[in-house]
Amino acid sequence: MAVAEGFAAGEPRVVVQRERHRGKGGAVKAGLSAATGQFRFICDADLSMPIDEISRFLPPQAAPFDVAIGSREGRKAHRVGEPKYRHLMGRLFNHGVQWLVLPGIEDSQCGFKMFTADAVRSIFPRVTVDGWAFDVEVLAVARAQQLRVIEVPIEWHYRAESRVSMMRDGWEMLKELLRIRLRAMKGTYRDRS
Repeated sequence: MAVAEGFAAGEPRVVVQRERHRGKGGAVKAGLSAATGQFRFICDADLSMPIDEISRFLPPQAAPFDVAIGSREGRKAHRVGEPKYRHLMGRLFNHGVQWLVLPGIEDSQCGFKMFTADAVRSIFPRVTVDGWAFDVEVLAVARAQQLRVIEVPIEWHYRAESRVSMMRDGWEMLKELLRIRLRAMKGTYRDRS
């Protein structure tokens, strides 16, 4: 926190926001809701995507979008240093996500996403998940509201410090996916009020 606050002291465009701990989803929701830019980008703290890749998420490089999500899959994506077992675990989880909630989205869990200001205002008041399935619910809301979601192939570098464990977190992730599917089936995410 001290490093961020020190940097923010000399850079007026940087805001350090203190939030009570409530998981990744809670932190991202608070940060994006407090941001004021036309485009709002989130990224994993380990910066596993080189920062110069961010231009791929912005016009004119990106197609028109409401939500642009980084993808480690596809023809132009490049994974660096990822062990085969981690890739397999991620693909298995993604197949479950596609089957239950988000058909056609190849990489819902990539931690690099760009939102328009209007998309933030439309999506985040409806987001209820604070844990690992947060990304899935965000995209389920975007889909239910018929927002334009695009996948942006990126260069991604594996970081061994990742705290996600399929053995430890898998059951909770599955339960959350089932809750998201139920909310989507009930039409909870379609309300644009």
